[in-house]
Amino acid sequence: MKKNYLTAFAMIGIAAIMQSCGGSGETKTETTSEAPAVKTEEVVVAAEEPFAAGKKIYMEKCIVCHQATGEGIAGAFPPLKNSDYLLADKVRAVAQTLNGSHEVMIVNGVSYNAPMPPQVDTKEDAVAVINYVLNSFGNNGGTVSLEDVKDVVVKPRP
Repeated sequence: MKKNYLTAFAMIGIAAIMQSCGGSGETKTETTSEAPAVKTEEVVVAAEEPFAAGKKIYMEKCIVCHQATGEGIAGAFPPLKNSDYLLADKVRAVAQTLNGSHEVMIVNGVSYNAPMPPQVDTKEDAVAVINYVLNSFGNNGGTVSLEDVKDVVVKPRP
Protein backbone atom coordinates (compact mmCIF):
# COMPACT_ATOMS: atom_id res chain seq x y z
CA MET A 1 0.00 0.00 0.00
CA LYS A 2 2.79 2.41 0.93
CA LYS A 3 4.55 1.59 -2.36
CA ASN A 4 1.39 2.62 -4.26
CA TYR A 5 1.40 6.00 -2.52
CA LEU A 6 5.05 6.53 -3.36
CA THR A 7 4.45 5.58 -6.99
CA ALA A 8 1.48 7.95 -7.21
CA PHE A 9 3.51 10.76 -5.63
CA ALA A 10 6.36 10.19 -8.10
CA MET A 11 3.95 10.20 -11.05
CA ILE A 12 2.46 13.52 -9.88
CA GLY A 13 5.97 14.98 -9.77
CA ILE A 14 6.77 13.71 -13.25
CA ALA A 15 3.46 15.05 -14.55
CA ALA A 16 4.27 18.46 -13.07
CA ILE A 17 7.63 18.49 -14.81
CA MET A 18 6.12 17.30 -18.10
CA GLN A 19 3.54 20.06 -17.94
CA SER A 20 6.37 22.59 -17.79
CA CYS A 21 8.28 21.13 -20.75
CA GLY A 22 7.79 22.82 -24.10
CA GLY A 23 4.89 25.20 -24.02
CA SER A 24 4.55 28.60 -25.53
CA GLY A 25 8.02 29.85 -24.75
CA GLU A 26 6.87 31.69 -21.63
CA THR A 27 9.18 31.40 -18.67
CA LYS A 28 7.58 29.52 -15.80
CA THR A 29 8.77 30.41 -12.33
CA GLU A 30 6.33 28.33 -10.32
CA THR A 31 7.89 25.37 -8.53
CA THR A 32 6.35 22.53 -6.57
CA SER A 33 7.68 20.38 -3.79
CA GLU A 34 7.36 17.31 -6.06
CA ALA A 35 9.81 18.50 -8.72
CA PRO A 36 13.29 19.96 -8.37
CA ALA A 37 13.46 23.64 -9.23
CA VAL A 38 15.72 24.66 -12.07
CA LYS A 39 17.23 28.09 -11.79
CA THR A 40 18.43 29.67 -14.98
CA GLU A 41 19.85 33.07 -15.69
CA GLU A 42 18.69 35.05 -18.67
CA VAL A 43 20.75 33.92 -21.62
CA VAL A 44 22.21 36.50 -23.95
CA VAL A 45 23.22 34.86 -27.21
CA ALA A 46 25.56 36.62 -29.63
CA ALA A 47 24.40 36.32 -33.24
CA GLU A 48 27.84 35.14 -34.37
CA GLU A 49 27.99 32.36 -31.77
CA PRO A 50 27.82 28.93 -33.43
CA PHE A 51 24.42 27.32 -32.93
CA ALA A 52 23.04 30.50 -31.28
CA ALA A 53 19.47 29.93 -32.46
CA GLY A 54 19.52 26.35 -31.17
CA LYS A 55 20.94 27.45 -27.84
CA LYS A 56 18.14 29.98 -27.42
CA ILE A 57 15.51 27.30 -28.11
CA TYR A 58 17.22 24.87 -25.72
CA MET A 59 17.24 27.46 -22.95
CA GLU A 60 13.55 28.22 -23.50
CA LYS A 61 12.14 24.74 -23.99
CA CYS A 62 14.52 21.87 -23.23
CA ILE A 63 16.45 22.92 -20.14
CA VAL A 64 13.62 22.12 -17.71
CA CYS A 65 13.77 18.40 -18.45
CA HIS A 66 17.26 17.85 -19.86
CA GLN A 67 18.92 20.38 -17.51
CA ALA A 68 21.60 23.01 -18.14
CA THR A 69 24.26 20.29 -18.20
CA GLY A 70 22.40 18.08 -20.69
CA GLU A 71 22.46 15.27 -18.11
CA GLY A 72 18.68 15.00 -17.77
CA ILE A 73 17.03 13.77 -14.57
CA ALA A 74 17.87 10.20 -13.60
CA GLY A 75 14.96 7.85 -14.09
CA ALA A 76 12.72 10.56 -15.58
CA PHE A 77 14.32 12.44 -18.48
CA PRO A 78 17.17 11.03 -20.54
CA PRO A 79 20.56 12.68 -20.86
CA LEU A 80 21.57 14.42 -24.05
CA LYS A 81 25.18 14.52 -22.96
CA ASN A 82 27.04 11.54 -24.46
CA SER A 83 23.69 9.99 -25.39
CA ASP A 84 24.09 6.89 -27.54
CA TYR A 85 20.39 7.15 -28.48
CA LEU A 86 20.72 10.75 -29.72
CA LEU A 87 23.96 10.20 -31.61
CA ALA A 88 22.66 7.02 -33.30
CA ASP A 89 19.98 8.83 -35.35
CA LYS A 90 20.03 12.60 -35.81
CA VAL A 91 16.97 12.58 -38.09
CA ARG A 92 14.99 10.74 -35.40
CA ALA A 93 16.05 13.41 -32.92
CA VAL A 94 14.69 16.15 -35.20
CA ALA A 95 11.42 14.23 -35.68
CA GLN A 96 11.01 13.76 -31.91
CA THR A 97 11.67 17.45 -31.30
CA LEU A 98 8.99 18.35 -33.85
CA ASN A 99 6.39 15.70 -33.05
CA GLY A 100 7.16 14.59 -29.53
CA SER A 101 7.74 11.01 -28.49
CA HIS A 102 5.73 8.46 -26.58
CA GLU A 103 8.03 5.47 -27.00
CA VAL A 104 10.26 3.78 -24.48
CA MET A 105 13.86 4.82 -25.08
CA ILE A 106 16.98 3.02 -23.98
CA VAL A 107 19.64 5.67 -23.45
CA ASN A 108 23.09 4.56 -22.37
CA GLY A 109 21.57 1.31 -21.10
CA VAL A 110 18.80 2.97 -19.05
CA SER A 111 15.11 2.79 -19.96
CA TYR A 112 13.09 6.04 -20.13
CA ASN A 113 9.33 6.02 -20.58
CA ALA A 114 8.21 9.62 -19.96
CA PRO A 115 6.43 11.11 -22.97
CA MET A 116 7.98 14.18 -24.59
CA PRO A 117 5.57 16.72 -26.08
CA PRO A 118 6.45 18.50 -29.32
CA GLN A 119 8.93 21.28 -28.59
CA VAL A 120 9.07 23.33 -31.80
CA ASP A 121 6.83 23.94 -34.80
CA THR A 122 9.27 24.13 -37.71
CA LYS A 123 11.99 21.94 -39.17
CA GLU A 124 14.32 24.95 -39.06
CA ASP A 125 13.90 25.27 -35.28
CA ALA A 126 14.21 21.51 -34.77
CA VAL A 127 17.43 21.36 -36.81
CA ALA A 128 18.80 24.39 -34.94
CA VAL A 129 18.21 22.94 -31.47
CA ILE A 130 19.42 19.46 -32.40
CA ASN A 131 22.60 20.90 -33.93
CA TYR A 132 23.17 22.84 -30.71
CA VAL A 133 22.72 19.67 -28.63
CA LEU A 134 24.90 17.60 -30.97
CA ASN A 135 27.72 20.08 -30.32
CA SER A 136 27.20 20.89 -26.63
CA PHE A 137 27.78 19.18 -23.29
CA GLY A 138 30.98 17.61 -24.63
CA ASN A 139 29.15 16.04 -27.58
CA ASN A 140 30.93 15.99 -30.92
CA GLY A 141 27.94 14.83 -32.96
CA GLY A 142 28.36 16.79 -36.15
CA THR A 143 25.29 18.39 -37.65
CA VAL A 144 22.04 17.60 -39.40
CA SER A 145 20.75 19.68 -42.32
CA LEU A 146 17.31 20.63 -43.59
CA GLU A 147 18.05 18.43 -46.59
CA ASP A 148 18.65 15.48 -44.22
CA VAL A 149 15.18 15.93 -42.69
CA LYS A 150 13.23 16.74 -45.85
CA ASP A 151 11.16 13.55 -45.42
CA VAL A 152 10.25 14.20 -41.78
CA VAL A 153 6.53 14.96 -41.54
CA VAL A 154 5.34 17.52 -39.02
CA LYS A 155 2.27 15.96 -37.43
CA PRO A 156 -0.81 18.13 -36.76
CA ARG A 157 -1.06 19.46 -33.24
CA PRO A 158 -4.11 18.50 -31.13
